[in-house]
Amino acid sequence: MNMRRSLVPDIANLQAFECAARHGNFTRAAEELNLTQSAVSRQIHALEEQTGLLLFERVRRRVILSEPGKRLLSEVQRLLAQSEQLMMRAVASADKDESLNIATLPTFGARWLMPRLPDFLASHPSLALTVGSRSEPFDFDQEDFDLAIHYGQPSWAKATSTFLYSELVLPVASRKVVERLRARTPADLADAPLLHLTTRPRLWSQWFEANEVTSDNGFRGNRFDQFSMIIGAALADMGVALLPSHLIEEEVRADALVPVFDLPMATEFSYYVVLPEGRQSNGAANAFKAWLISQASTATKVIGG
Repeated sequence: MNMRRSLVPDIANLQAFECAARHGNFTRAAEELNLTQSAVSRQIHALEEQTGLLLFERVRRRVILSEPGKRLLSEVQRLLAQSEQLMMRAVASADKDESLNIATLPTFGARWLMPRLPDFLASHPSLALTVGSRSEPFDFDQEDFDLAIHYGQPSWAKATSTFLYSELVLPVASRKVVERLRARTPADLADAPLLHLTTRPRLWSQWFEANEVTSDNGFRGNRFDQFSMIIGAALADMGVALLPSHLIEEEVRADALVPVFDLPMATEFSYYVVLPEGRQSNGAANAFKAWLISQASTATKVIGG
């Protein structure tokens, strides 16, 4: 794509603008950048000439962002952050043949992906990997990721989604809580202390319905906004948690969390691996995608018993 060089910004001018906007003062910006105040003023003036915008208004001894300056600032901050990340990745991958940047759900990444990741890296020793956490879909044009792991529906703008596996949730608790409850049927959990995920408030009531239990307790109990917090609460003997089985593999193996009933329930959503349009031929991303699908297939067999 051809680009008019007159529209390509000088990174030093952008840094001066961002720093002055953050401090509201050219002198303090100059101190941070190890420049003179006049040098900062010249850089900002050059940016104003290039854009045709008045970026600051002078009020007494302070400089205040103009409305065009406010609109430009967020874009400049994003560009500077991306530039810094680009250089860090370049330095980190200096002795590698290729790089891969992936986005994953925070708890999924920490509890499911990380224990398996050494297997992938062992077979790709020349790959420099960067892993970031994202809870919601984002614009691949705005964020420099080659691939994302997504929970929900297979819909992502300007990207293709490939199924990994469906989510199964299982009622679990610490052995101390299990022994205290002595639950023999699902109905015995009607009065148990239940742990809830804030963003999925109907999960317990759906499990009760699936197991033909009539209870008003499906919405009662303590609430947490991350599965990782619920796992911690269950380990701390706070109650019974309805957790995705793939997130508690280690705790179940160690007998730290025990299924109260072997009655898993499939939720309405699934996990997907997402590749942006225009990067479908990325070799490293496709290798990682194939590995994820293989790992998910193995995990599904284990989860399904």
